[in-house]
Amino acid sequence: MVRNKVGQQLLAIRYRSQYLREIGIVRWQRRVSRTSPVRADGDDIELEALADKVRQCQACGLHTHRQNTVFGHGSIDADWLFVGEAPGSEEDKQGLPFVGRAGQLLDSILFSIGLARDEVYIANVLKCRPPRNRDPMGEEVIQCEPYLHKQIDRIRPEIIIAMGRFAAQALLKSTASIAELRGQRHEYSKFRIPLVVTYHPAYLLRSPLEKQKVWKDLQFAQVLLHGSESERST
Repeated sequence: MVRNKVGQQLLAIRYRSQYLREIGIVRWQRRVSRTSPVRADGDDIELEALADKVRQCQACGLHTHRQNTVFGHGSIDADWLFVGEAPGSEEDKQGLPFVGRAGQLLDSILFSIGLARDEVYIANVLKCRPPRNRDPMGEEVIQCEPYLHKQIDRIRPEIIIAMGRFAAQALLKSTASIAELRGQRHEYSKFRIPLVVTYHPAYLLRSPLEKQKVWKDLQFAQVLLHGSESERST
């Protein structure tokens, strides 16, 4: 058991080192966390009640295919909220977001900007896996989207990262493409939270040359985050 855990840790380090090389980072230093102590979503009564509601949800046909709902995971005190599209097969099995290959890449992406998974909050627009990982349908998004908005209401992050077309379009109420939405400061309208659009980690697995663009998107997000912190302190 111990040997297996050590092997997984070494594999994670290798993934992260490879990602840093691919985006051109030669030397890197871990930042000190500002989110301390970390409180998981399960520690919060309001979010846990919402998660129970999601587990019982039958608002669309996806509930007939799921093994588990995938509500979200991370620190309820997080400054960063990462939003993806929908659970995949591994997420459906474990009931946690981004635990497959795309999740390993997301961990590396977080690592590259000095963050760990337990310091951020991660969720999807859909809480159930679409069959055969097909694209979400409009009615599914309409039925499931309110859960995400309630998560944002509770967490109140300082910045939101929309990963992929479906997350970006759902949060921004837009039909624009990723190419049109990237590189701009958007806002989550209800609380005027800065929002940055980038590629989904699953897309990066298919198109690894685009990883550098994600790095630039997150650097841009850091500038926006630090700017909003400066505004609050003045």
